Amino acid sequence: MKVLTSLGLWSKFFLCLEILASLAICSTSEPGLIQQSAPRSAYSDISVSENSWQPNVRPPWKPNVKPPRCDPSQPRYDSKCYAKLVNQSLRCESDLGGVGSLETLCRLRFSITLGASSFIVGAGTLEIDHHVTLACASPGCEIVVLLSGNLILGPDSSISGGSLTIQAANLTLLDKSSINSTALGGAPPIGTSGTPSNFEGAGGGHGGRGASCEQTDDQLGTGGGDIYSWETLSAPWSHGSRGGTTEETSRDLGGAGGGRIAITTGELSINGAIVANGGSVGLSGGGGSGGSIIIRAQNIEGKDGAISASGGIGRGGGGGGRLAIDYTQLQGVDIFYHGGDSLGCTQNSGAAGTWFDVTTQTLTISNNNKDSQTDTVLLTFPVRPLWGGVLVKESARVGLPMQWSRMQVSGAVKLLSESVVSFGAQFSSSELELISDDFVMENSTLLVYGALRLTANTLSLRKSMIDIVASSDEMLVAASAVEASNLAYIRGGSTIRSNANLGVHGQGLLQLQGPGDSIMAQRLFVSLFFNVIIGPGATLRAPLDTNSPIQDQITNMYCKKSFCPTEVLSPSEDCTLNVSSPFTLQICRVEDVDIFGVISGTVVHIQRARNVTVNREGVLSASGLGCVEGLGVGNATDKGAGGGGGHGGKGGAGVRDGITSNGGDSYGSDELPCELGSGGGNPGTGNSTAGGGLIVVGSMEHPVTVLDVYGVVAADGASSTSNDPVRVEVAGSGGGSGGSLLLFLQTITLGNGSRLSTVGGKGSAVGGGGGAGGRVHLHWAHIPIGEDYVPIATIAEGRVDTSGGAGSNDGLKGDHGKVSGKQCPRGLYGLYCVECPVGTYKNVTGSSRELCRECPPLPHRAKHVYVRGGVSESTCPYQCISEKYRMPHCHTMLEELIYTLGGPYLFALFLTSVMIILALMLSVARMKLVGNDDYSRTTATPRGLHVEQSFPFLESLNEVLETTRVEESQCHIHRIYFMGSNSFNEPWHLPHSPPDQIVDFVYEDAFNRFVEEVNGLAAYQWWEGSVHSILTLVAYPFAWSWQQWRRWEKLQRLQEFVHSEYDHACLRSCRSRALYEGLKVSAGPDLVLAYIDVFLGGDEKRLPTSLHERMPMSIIFGGNGSYLSAYNFHSDNLLTNLMSQAVPATMWYRLVAGLNAQLRTVRKGSLRSTLLPVISWLESHANPWLYEHGLRIDLAWCQATVSGYYQLGLLLNEADDIPQCFQSATLLNMPPRSPASLSTGSFGSVEEGTLRRPQSWHLSPSYSSLGSRRRIGGATLDAVSVKTLEDGHFPAFPLSFLLRNTRPVGQQASVGLAISLLILVDLSLTLLMLLQFHSVGIEAVLLIVLFLPLSSVLPCAAGLNALFSHGSKRSAGLARVYALWNVSSIVNVLVALTIGFLHYDMGVALHANHIHPRFIKSEEDTWWVLPALLLLVKCVQARTIDLHVANLEIQDRSLYASDPFKFWEP
Repeated sequence: MKVLTSLGLWSKFFLCLEILASLAICSTSEPGLIQQSAPRSAYSDISVSENSWQPNVRPPWKPNVKPPRCDPSQPRYDSKCYAKLVNQSLRCESDLGGVGSLETLCRLRFSITLGASSFIVGAGTLEIDHHVTLACASPGCEIVVLLSGNLILGPDSSISGGSLTIQAANLTLLDKSSINSTALGGAPPIGTSGTPSNFEGAGGGHGGRGASCEQTDDQLGTGGGDIYSWETLSAPWSHGSRGGTTEETSRDLGGAGGGRIAITTGELSINGAIVANGGSVGLSGGGGSGGSIIIRAQNIEGKDGAISASGGIGRGGGGGGRLAIDYTQLQGVDIFYHGGDSLGCTQNSGAAGTWFDVTTQTLTISNNNKDSQTDTVLLTFPVRPLWGGVLVKESARVGLPMQWSRMQVSGAVKLLSESVVSFGAQFSSSELELISDDFVMENSTLLVYGALRLTANTLSLRKSMIDIVASSDEMLVAASAVEASNLAYIRGGSTIRSNANLGVHGQGLLQLQGPGDSIMAQRLFVSLFFNVIIGPGATLRAPLDTNSPIQDQITNMYCKKSFCPTEVLSPSEDCTLNVSSPFTLQICRVEDVDIFGVISGTVVHIQRARNVTVNREGVLSASGLGCVEGLGVGNATDKGAGGGGGHGGKGGAGVRDGITSNGGDSYGSDELPCELGSGGGNPGTGNSTAGGGLIVVGSMEHPVTVLDVYGVVAADGASSTSNDPVRVEVAGSGGGSGGSLLLFLQTITLGNGSRLSTVGGKGSAVGGGGGAGGRVHLHWAHIPIGEDYVPIATIAEGRVDTSGGAGSNDGLKGDHGKVSGKQCPRGLYGLYCVECPVGTYKNVTGSSRELCRECPPLPHRAKHVYVRGGVSESTCPYQCISEKYRMPHCHTMLEELIYTLGGPYLFALFLTSVMIILALMLSVARMKLVGNDDYSRTTATPRGLHVEQSFPFLESLNEVLETTRVEESQCHIHRIYFMGSNSFNEPWHLPHSPPDQIVDFVYEDAFNRFVEEVNGLAAYQWWEGSVHSILTLVAYPFAWSWQQWRRWEKLQRLQEFVHSEYDHACLRSCRSRALYEGLKVSAGPDLVLAYIDVFLGGDEKRLPTSLHERMPMSIIFGGNGSYLSAYNFHSDNLLTNLMSQAVPATMWYRLVAGLNAQLRTVRKGSLRSTLLPVISWLESHANPWLYEHGLRIDLAWCQATVSGYYQLGLLLNEADDIPQCFQSATLLNMPPRSPASLSTGSFGSVEEGTLRRPQSWHLSPSYSSLGSRRRIGGATLDAVSVKTLEDGHFPAFPLSFLLRNTRPVGQQASVGLAISLLILVDLSLTLLMLLQFHSVGIEAVLLIVLFLPLSSVLPCAAGLNALFSHGSKRSAGLARVYALWNVSSIVNVLVALTIGFLHYDMGVALHANHIHPRFIKSEEDTWWVLPALLLLVKCVQARTIDLHVANLEIQDRSLYASDPFKFWEP
């Protein structure tokens, strides 16, 4: 056809034109064929003088042949042309019919039509009134307006002509005014023509090609008239072309071309239009092409203004014209240069023209969103200087018809708004080189026939496509390359596609944002980016499909023989595109690869990457892209089912109708597998199922640092049941085998749900065998060992799956594939080279779990320790289960000591021997230092005057023997005993009413005041009791010492008050008041009992009474029945002298000593049982001998306080003719107040005939205060009434079983030796126990020692102090303190038992680094032995101390004679 012929001719024409242009560039000193000015601010250097009417601005172009500067048809005139052209100018009034002068102001009021080209030159202003037209109607007619003033076009006015050159200081176009050159164009430049030569009615061409409605679908992009004036884009000065005709006989049926307009001014205000459009016609011809417009202005602004050089309407629309605008500011003006509408084909308007922005050096091509299939042809781009940018928008179509073209700009290339740029469509192969700072595509298409070299700093695609269509001739195929230095951002469903080799390179980020975004090629290389991100739904794929020639080339390389290409294991360091590479898709020299979408290919290689992350939605796949046949292809038989492909195992056999087809054999290496999977057997004629491909991550020299897999990395075999529409499935075919995953790694992470898979494909539905699993190999680059070890794999719930594919019906499942890894060094095992379990060692290289052997047995309480990098020697390191145990045998400190000395038995023998030797040494030392204290022999109580050995009860008798105080006893009236025990809870106090015995000797009121003062002084302060309570809890021996000190201080204060401070005002005797001698305060040795003696003053009329006159008389015992204060009968000088009136002194001394010996065993809390021996002793040893002297003594209680405390004592009475102990019992009607309810009913259990004495004497006059008028009651005690005695337990009552006053046993030396031995045993066991509990923790030791501070260690010191003290009195006192410390330490032992129970039996740890309960419970079964033994020793020690104290205090053992006669014998 004519169109095709024209196409070939035009191609040759443009090729010649390109050659001529190149020669011209080489032969001239000018920068290039296309003349343009550098970007500048228009009129920044404008200066207006009196002699110059035109700004002195150098033209922005340099034509090769300079026209005469003042010749007609110039787009711009130099100011020097004024003198030449002013004579040729039309006159304002005579020629134009205006008013005024062009030198000042010329106003045109009437329209005028010029007949020929004209000059209007002047130094003034020209105003064209509204509705006035200045026109030259003939085509190409030229009007030149050169004014130094302003040009003003009124509303609806116009200037029209074929060529308009306007130069003025300022140009104003008011509403609807125009400067118009539409359809008035003259002839195009010599040697060019935009008018179509055919008779199809195609549009004329200029800036864009005219449209042709006769082209077929295969000829899209061809058009009508051609373009021209490409060289003068920056200053276009060509007329538009006429459209084509439909009749050969009539050449002018097409629309005329647009004219040309050149405007040079300062301020350009456009509220109208500047128009150079092509002429429009009907269907009889094509539209004319737009003309040329050049505007140079400082500021261009307007309101609804327009500048247009668009094509005209016709059968085929005319092409757009050309515009060049040089400005500083542009606003409020629309610019049009689109093609004209095609009436014959509405979807194919004329091609867009061009707009060259001189300021920014930017070429803009816009078709104003008109649908078109006609290209705007771009030719050679300038090299020096470069254009600023190229903008293609609003449905414009751009064609680059050359075989090789270079589009290079310094700024951005933008393809926007459904624009299309195509290159090389006329050639079988071509190459486009596109270089820019930014390359932006938005909803547009770049179509390249051949190869593309795109280089940009930033590449941005949105809803766009780059489609590279290479020749089918392999010899002509050139590789394409897309390079984005900083950023490549593909989004909105954009695609870069090539049916040949494609390299994508950069230095920054490559991101495919989301669904539909893709880069696809037959062979794809992505390299040099810092980060590659494949977003969710995005795709990176090579090859394009399974039937591509490159796919066949790759599979032939791998499927015919079993070997690994060198590039697989050691790829080239060069990451540029290599057409001979064995990979279909390679990602090379990329720091980080993040996969959220899909990367797929037959042979995928990720080389020299640092981090590769396959996220949860991501897929790195070569599934179903392997060999169709291959080394392990499944067998097939006629009318049977195909067997599965083999690879890592044997493929499953296909079974159909009893016919079996064996699966393919296994092949390949477990060490470095690089084979593709094989296809299944195919008994039919369709395509066989393919095996899995090959994925290689890293290389031998450059492993990947980190591979994080949270999605899928798969090279699975294809299943014959696949729904892939590309593959034609045949019933009965076997499944493809899995491919290979070869991973060169430093570390790997398999997250939850992740999968490394080379699963075999499933067999067909009619008995096909399943494909075998493939191979997965993890080749660790460097496996750190020893102290440098770090885990190289983090496996959550991910899995490595190489299972065989399932067979269908009777078809068999394929074998599982192989998973292998690099051989692990010593200490590590398994696929991921993890450390051998604690308690095992591995001293050989290998990965099997069986190589981790069990370590030798450990000592008790030891455990194997974790060793970084695993244990590589048979001597497995271990440690004790706690730091409290000592290596190497994990013994406690105690056990370490025991086993150091030979074991438990030898240690016990050694310790016993040492204790005995030390005890003997202590005894010998004690005998040397203290003297012989052996009181084992029976010693009679000395008769006569010396009784100092009866300590402590007869201590005061020495004073009696030293001096006689008869006169004092003769003046004595009465002894008033204090009530209370002198404790902080029960202090001493006196009854307020005076006893009956002294009523006649005192003033009662004054006595009451005296009692108040005494009771106040005897009371304790609150802080004294608080200190005692604290000391009781902390250290009871100190509390007892504190109490004794405060008692002594209280006694001293009372004695000082009565002796010195009190004026004795209560006494009636004047002499007593004057001499302060009527009252005297004294106390027993234990400070529990105190009393006040009342004496006569000597001036009373009444004489003292004798002993018999004072009867019945009560004598109160000292003490309170405790261990430290036993009951005692204190007979001082006064009492002794008084008793000497009836009883011999020696007899009285013996009676007091015997009674004290009996009282020392009476215990508070056990009075009912311990008083019975005393009562019996009185009846058997005392009263029968006192009866001879007319006396009798009975045990009694008296002086009960409100709190229930009462005192015990003796009731001294006259003996009857028959001893009262044999008289009948008499019960009084009013029983006395007592600690118990002594009522008649209290004795209901007394048997009939029992003889008892009267037990109430509270109404009888007596020696004690029992006869006071307040009736402070009391009663005698016998064997029956003592059982009703109230006896409250004190808080420490349980300790009374250990601390009690006993009878002496003699053998003092043996007792002392036993105590010495017990002290040493106590000390040894205490230290051993503390040593044992140190293994529990230092907290346990501190808790045991400090629970009662010092109680654990002071008993030994106190015991040694007691043993080595001089004197029986001092030694006995210190022994009692020793006993207190010993009993207090029992609490510490109980604390130890509690801690031991909690720790050893309950598994409770006292410190943060606790031991697991199973270790604690198995740690010691006999932990309680030492604490229990120590507790036993302390109990034995307490009883031994009691015996030692008894031997010291009671040295006369005859006091306990059961025969009264032996007791009293001299």
